[in-house]
Amino acid sequence: MTTNVLFDEAGRFLAGRILSETEASAQVELPAGRRVKVKAAAQVLRFASPEPAVLLEQAQAQAAEVELPLAWEFAPEGEFGFAQVAADYFGAAPSTVQQAAMLLALHGAPHYFRRAGKGRFKKAPADIVAQALAAIEKRKKIAAQVDAWAAELAAGSAPEEVRAQLFQILFRPDKNAPEYKAVVQASRATSLAPLALLQRAGAIGAPYGFHWRRFLFEHFPQGEGFPPLPPLQDTFADLPQAPEPAFSIDDAQTTEIDDAMSLRGLGSGRVTLGIHIAAPALAMTPDDDFGKLARQRLSTVYMPGWKVTMLPPAAVQALTLAQGRATPALSLYVEIDEATLAVADTRTVLERVPVAANLRLEHLTGVSNAWLRGEETPDAPAITEENGLARVPDVRAKLAFLWRLAQHLKAGRELVRGRPEVFRADYSFRLDKPDDAPPTGAERVIITQRMRGAPLDSIIAELMILANTTWGQWLAGQGVAAIYRSQASLAPGVKVRMGTKARPHAGMGVPCYAWSTSPLRRYVDLLNQWQLVACVRGQTPPFAPKDTALLAALSAFDSAYTAYAAHQGAMERFWTLRWLRQEGITALDATLLRAQGAGVWLARAAGVPLVFTALGAAGAAPGAQVRVKLGEPDEIALDVRGTVLEVLHGSAAAQDEAEEEGDTDAAGPLAIAVDVNEPPEDGAAANTDNPAP
Repeated sequence: MTTNVLFDEAGRFLAGRILSETEASAQVELPAGRRVKVKAAAQVLRFASPEPAVLLEQAQAQAAEVELPLAWEFAPEGEFGFAQVAADYFGAAPSTVQQAAMLLALHGAPHYFRRAGKGRFKKAPADIVAQALAAIEKRKKIAAQVDAWAAELAAGSAPEEVRAQLFQILFRPDKNAPEYKAVVQASRATSLAPLALLQRAGAIGAPYGFHWRRFLFEHFPQGEGFPPLPPLQDTFADLPQAPEPAFSIDDAQTTEIDDAMSLRGLGSGRVTLGIHIAAPALAMTPDDDFGKLARQRLSTVYMPGWKVTMLPPAAVQALTLAQGRATPALSLYVEIDEATLAVADTRTVLERVPVAANLRLEHLTGVSNAWLRGEETPDAPAITEENGLARVPDVRAKLAFLWRLAQHLKAGRELVRGRPEVFRADYSFRLDKPDDAPPTGAERVIITQRMRGAPLDSIIAELMILANTTWGQWLAGQGVAAIYRSQASLAPGVKVRMGTKARPHAGMGVPCYAWSTSPLRRYVDLLNQWQLVACVRGQTPPFAPKDTALLAALSAFDSAYTAYAAHQGAMERFWTLRWLRQEGITALDATLLRAQGAGVWLARAAGVPLVFTALGAAGAAPGAQVRVKLGEPDEIALDVRGTVLEVLHGSAAAQDEAEEEGDTDAAGPLAIAVDVNEPPEDGAAANTDNPAP
């Protein structure tokens, strides 16, 4: 008597005892006791013996022994049932187990047999079978290769194939690639993270080269070089010349001199301030080769000792505001009451600006408040041709006025902000190498500290804020599209955003802020300059308010700029760790910023640009000053950890500062990705080649 049934449940074959049935379905009890309703269409074989569990066990074992090529040969053309092939293969009267075994074998070999319904199949064409068998054989070989590579990695050696795919594996993995699978398999076998596994296997190499090649892989896969380009457009000859020579203030390594300043009318009661910005928008268009290249690169990438420029060196050299020549510029002239410093009027013009001097901050360290007030100080800079000060007529009086103006402008912004700006130290990195030679990672590094808010820094910052704000308001008033930066409030967690609306920037205390003063090194500034030039000339701007190209550029720039800042932060962290090793620093003072857990703190080192994890100091408060013993720096993971030796004293000031700057999540170790806080705005520091952007 037939009491059992073999049936198909969602592609799996199960067997059980029939308890009851109707014409359409049967109530079946599985060997484990679960009861299921099985439709008649899903029932493929009824049998009396053996028991259902025994049938499945024996059928699965026998199915594994079925020679599929032979079964394919025996199978008839057209549609057929599994019992028919079982009879041809096993003999005229196959047993229940043999029938079930053939069903499982046919069902499990789709490369030989196509399913055609309940227990029914069709032979696959011979050419399809050949292709499928070749693919199966290939998969077997790949699996064997993965096993071999994984064993090699686990043993501490990296196969060449894995080395060649190192950055793909770590940062943009194809999870079906055999190299990736080998790393995952070896990582599981050794209980090592992929980065540590590959480092131990010798695939990483020198730390600096690893970070540099990783950056190129992600952002410059074709390399950092420039393609051949035609000559720049020569549209400068008809520009009028500015009435007053200008001068710039930058770091010594700066080659992209975007901005300069001029001043006339001192002592007359009405002073004319000129803010002069290099004008690449006059030499290129959004759709020419240079404009497309700038759109592709989006920004100059800065890092200690090196940079990847947005524009080719020849274009930078032709357009930079270099001393000794008259260069095309977009100039903002501001009429200022000399006594009250009130702004009476502004106007924007296109002109050629003669640059008298490119002053360098490194040569002007003695420019202090006292010196600008007219006092003689021991470290006062000499006014010489060598440092460029002698090339600027009445330079001391001009700098003194600009410093007074900068303080006035800053006070006005702080009034809008509702509280003073809080600055921590900036740091400059200098590598002991020729300027035109790329770093190798073995150079001696010199880290120097410079507090934000120094006179020359403030002058540059405030003039750039003034220009970016004035031009942003002008563009908005003209109804001309532009890209702005805004911040809704100073509340914790409120980030600076980029958009096409002229909204207030609470962090800077200005009604709107459109980056326009660095067109040689930022695409957003270049785009805004194209719009400004069109306004000056009374022409139709190249970008309309809802232009898809404008919105696409905004999104692309925001993404690229964040990634470039992350690389700069990572490289500064690398050289900081290298400096710790170079100087033999094993302990230092630090400020506790924020608790990460019980006895685990985020801490900022004193006098060094380093935020790191410190263990200990249970019960301490944020802002406490501590002495920390450092562990061994890891220049691949960009990590160093410390142990608190003693609490020197406690204070909440450091936490207040961290909240003001929003950087208690400052750059940390690299596992496989680097996270950095958003860099400060233009107003935070001087416009240098290693800038606070």
